[in-house]
Amino acid sequence: MANSVSGSQDFSEGMRQSRESVVIRFAGDSGDGMQLTGSQFTLSSALLGNDLATFPDYPAEIRAPAGTTFGVSAFQVHFSAQPILTAGDEPEVLVAMNPAALKVNVGDLDPGGLIVIDRDSFSDKNLRKAGYETNPLEDHSLKGYRVLAVDMSKLTQAAVKPFGLTQKESLRCKNMWALGLMMWMYDRDRTPTAKWLNEKFKSRPELADANVAALNAGHAYGETAELPDHRHGYSVPKANIEPGEYRAVTGGEALAWGLAVGAQLAKLKLVFASYPITPASNLLHILAGLKEQGVVTFQAEDEIAAACSAIGASYAGAIGVTSSAGPGVALKTEAIGLAVATELPLIVVNSQRAGPSTGLPTKTEQSDLWQAVYGRNGDTPLVVLATHSPAHCFEMAIESVRIATKYMTPVMLLTDGYLANASEPWLLPNIDTLNPFPVSFHKETKGFHPFLRDKETLARAWAVPGTPGLEHRIGGLEKDFDTGNISYDPENHGHMTKVRAEKIEGVSQGIPLQDVASGPNSGKLAVIGWGSTYGAIEEAVKTANTEGLNVAHIHLRYINPMPKNMGELLSQYENVLIPEMNSGQLLNIIRSKFLVPAEGLNKITGQPFKVKEILAAIRSQTEKL
Repeated sequence: MANSVSGSQDFSEGMRQSRESVVIRFAGDSGDGMQLTGSQFTLSSALLGNDLATFPDYPAEIRAPAGTTFGVSAFQVHFSAQPILTAGDEPEVLVAMNPAALKVNVGDLDPGGLIVIDRDSFSDKNLRKAGYETNPLEDHSLKGYRVLAVDMSKLTQAAVKPFGLTQKESLRCKNMWALGLMMWMYDRDRTPTAKWLNEKFKSRPELADANVAALNAGHAYGETAELPDHRHGYSVPKANIEPGEYRAVTGGEALAWGLAVGAQLAKLKLVFASYPITPASNLLHILAGLKEQGVVTFQAEDEIAAACSAIGASYAGAIGVTSSAGPGVALKTEAIGLAVATELPLIVVNSQRAGPSTGLPTKTEQSDLWQAVYGRNGDTPLVVLATHSPAHCFEMAIESVRIATKYMTPVMLLTDGYLANASEPWLLPNIDTLNPFPVSFHKETKGFHPFLRDKETLARAWAVPGTPGLEHRIGGLEKDFDTGNISYDPENHGHMTKVRAEKIEGVSQGIPLQDVASGPNSGKLAVIGWGSTYGAIEEAVKTANTEGLNVAHIHLRYINPMPKNMGELLSQYENVLIPEMNSGQLLNIIRSKFLVPAEGLNKITGQPFKVKEILAAIRSQTEKL
């Protein structure tokens, strides 16, 4: 039984080169297991104590023809001995399982980077599928890189031969062989992966044994093969980070747990009603596993039903949550307007993706900001929040529940495809130290009507249906301010419209003042961001400041309303640069609201910003000043 790690784990430290950080990208066909490979390498790096950030990149096609560029899946991991904030600009190592993976990803590789290739996959047929006219292993087109071409398929089949697998099953172990080689090269421990494989395939132990054998074989190849001198083993020391208990967390996981904790802090049942859509579906999967935490999940027949079900849950005294991506949120729009009109707490999670309509379903973008702030009929203001990293999703999910229940309003929480799937180390919070905000349902029957308002927050009374003496009706028709009855009075409609707007603007009194993430509190240039651009902006600004450029980074979590000091803060800077993964949506909001001389840096490729792109824009801006 090959269900344990074999082979020496040690490699002479004198023969290893020490590195501060490394960026590796695993790439292959959708069926090659690149996401699993990257995830296991990430786990081993986390257990070693490295800081890390990942970027899974999925193909949009459900199942593109094998070996074509359309079906290439990739997973990039950046691990470091220093604190990091992004998954890295360019990988310095590309593990390419076939020609298509090489063709799609080689352009991103760092000049002089290492390419590890399965030489067996470079057949004439596979080269044609990938669009190659000649074999790049033979035509010198890769001469700017270091190439390690290995007979990976043959070596994998030889390693798993004792376990009686079919040829197809044998080749599916190839990703573990590649992982073993990379674990040798970067001094990672295979034991956690071996344990994971034994658990994953416990119903078919021969598959577990074969995959562990492939993992060991790849590692042994690195130990024993006479590789060229420039392909050493490397070591990346443990990062010096804040002490505590950590785990790697994706944005989807942190968001689900934050919603569950937020509901508990409010002493409410969480009812999550959703309809599957990329990249939001994982939130439903994770919350469905939290029944023991009082979470109720419901997969509706469509987006409209999901939103209306969540509204019904809030009407009944729970906290209703629904989620989707941009096209699904568009379908929910009328129901969201109903939640605004009825003034019920509702959380709408929007995991943004690229393009209009179905666009690029698996690629990331920030193009739903206007939809979130303005995209409904009538004057329908609601609160808009944004997360900026996978771990930050936990905090903002709790904040969404707090604001929604305190102000009796829908809250749209913006995340995106990158945040939903990327991971980073998360310092586990002490739940006992989180401040509760228990909901107080209305109980007084005298003079009750459902639109009685709190004088401070303007939140309307929340009465649970079925409470004796508090029978009431709500709906989408306009209500009389004084009685809660249906009203078509023009003056009353104007007043109610203003009150709903004032309530949302009043939220700015109950949120933190806007701070400066890094850099000076005044000066010539501030870089403003929101959402997942945080890491790239922060690293670019810090690099710029080491060059003496004196730049500030301001990152928004509260977008509607903005913190009450936002205008004053912006007035301290002569110029503003706003990087966004859209055509300039926050840029237009900032310009119109604060009349500042802001300029945009827009990226609409479905890919996250690179640090160097923002740094180049900062340098260009400061040269003009």
